[in-house]
Amino acid sequence: MSTVLFICTGNLCRSPTASALLASRLASADSDICVDSAGLLDLGAQSPPEVITAGLPLGVDLSGHRGRQVTPADIRGADLILGMTRGHVREVVTMDPGAWSQTFTLPEIVRRGRAVGPRGVGQSLDEWLIFVHQGRRTADLQGKSAKDDIDDPLGGSARKYRASAESIAGLVDELARLAWPDPTGPDRQ
Repeated sequence: MSTVLFICTGNLCRSPTASALLASRLASADSDICVDSAGLLDLGAQSPPEVITAGLPLGVDLSGHRGRQVTPADIRGADLILGMTRGHVREVVTMDPGAWSQTFTLPEIVRRGRAVGPRGVGQSLDEWLIFVHQGRRTADLQGKSAKDDIDDPLGGSARKYRASAESIAGLVDELARLAWPDPTGPDRQ
């Protein structure tokens, strides 16, 4: 079984939305995958109503979600860790330097996955991630990046929550096509 772990700051908006979306996309395609989310902070709160409302048109119901803090065991147990910002990736890699090769921001893994192509027939997730990781430098995690960071909608307008959820949905859809492509589809190698 493979485990995908999404990370954001409070595990209230971005990471639970991404986790629920990927779990939904892979439910029928790959039953050997566990998708989870956690935050860097221990807020233990429910997702805001705006997050719940923004997720419903996308098929995501986060009404029962409560934020939880990531643990070292979560990081050690994950095959793929996806932060919403470079800062989240930095924190994960600080907690466990061995996680560097399987920890990306969601936009980064999609961008790099496009460059290497979809996972091949018979290729494990770990093998595909080796190619996706090639050429990365920890120095690239410094600062903020418009192309690699997903802004936190917390405290923003309803429009900002919708835009965030829609952006995450597009990235999750593309990630699912790249990392778990249909074995009978035309994009298989």
